Amino acid sequence: MRIDIVTLFPEMLSGYLGHSILQRAQAADLLDVRLHNLRDYAAGKHHVTDEPPFGGGGGMVLKPEPLFAAVAAVLAGAADVPVVLLTPQGRLFSQPVAAELAAQSRLLLLCGRYEGVDERVRQYLVTDEISIGDYVLTGGELAALVVVDAVARLLPGVLGAEGAAETDSHATGLLEGPHYTRPGQFRTWPVPEILRSGHAANIARWRRQQALRRTWQRRPELLLTAPLTDEDRYYLAILAEERAGALRGR
Repeated sequence: MRIDIVTLFPEMLSGYLGHSILQRAQAADLLDVRLHNLRDYAAGKHHVTDEPPFGGGGGMVLKPEPLFAAVAAVLAGAADVPVVLLTPQGRLFSQPVAAELAAQSRLLLLCGRYEGVDERVRQYLVTDEISIGDYVLTGGELAALVVVDAVARLLPGVLGAEGAAETDSHATGLLEGPHYTRPGQFRTWPVPEILRSGHAANIARWRRQQALRRTWQRRPELLLTAPLTDEDRYYLAILAEERAGALRGR
């Protein structure tokens, strides 16, 4: 998969992209991330990329000319490539959205800056707008890294073990349950005996129940849309009864 990123600050992204899973994915030709400096596509001696907004007001706005020029040059006639603007006004990024993007063979991400971009960029250039949360960042670079990281994990071979991403939090609609590693006893806290039993079916059931419990405790709204079995619902009913009993005993 190829992902192009247009940004005023490519050096802010290169460090993160050059380490760990993303670096290995690129070295193995599973992922191709290319950074493009927006200033390279701005005309004039000073390569101006931003201007004050019409009508006054604080801040600066990214001009349309360099953004349109950058996208035209980077895509070079390639068709059906999603052009995604990272903006707090976009649709909320989630695991399903990451899966949707991972199904593409190529993406182009535009990093917003300052007060945002000229509205004509939204209307006539981008095909999608994505926000990573209901807060405002200084620019879209961190958001672009979040999108690249989440999408890359879903590409075949990137995580090594087949299906490794399928048990991540949110991949199944639930939060992940707890994990343990050696030593089996740390201070006074042992690893749950079930995990040391070697019984694969019991371990799988325990992990599913722990995921249900953690989601029920921390993000109960996820249970409204998560795919649940009858066994899951029975376990959730037990949790609800346990809570009701605890409240009655107060």
